[in-house]
Amino acid sequence: MKGFYIHTVEGGYVPPFEHLPADGLTPAVGMALVLTEGKLTLASGATKPTHISMCQREGACADGELIPVTRVNDAITFAVPSSVANAVAIGGKVTISDDGLNVTATTDGGVATIVGKDGEAEGDIQYVKFI
Repeated sequence: MKGFYIHTVEGGYVPPFEHLPADGLTPAVGMALVLTEGKLTLASGATKPTHISMCQREGACADGELIPVTRVNDAITFAVPSSVANAVAIGGKVTISDDGLNVTATTDGGVATIVGKDGEAEGDIQYVKFI
């Protein structure tokens, strides 16, 4: 499993999908994205995502093509695998991997707050919020 998947939502509501223009990226389900200058681009490193992709493509989208996404908000907890062994404590903030589909163990510039974890080995699920 790779990607940010909705684990829980405070209040139990189902976040709606939106269809927004992509900037020629190749989306994957669960990919962290950021809306920049009216188009979705990859969110990685210390870039806090504004949206999560809800579609998978084999090739790149046409520039400006609409793709389904869900908006990131404080009420959503995401389940996401760690790209490396991750001993960062609950409450710590980590960055997003270069492909936008995992979290790292890098805390400098961290944007994903760890609120729970299923382990600390590479690939273990981390539960994160973007707060």
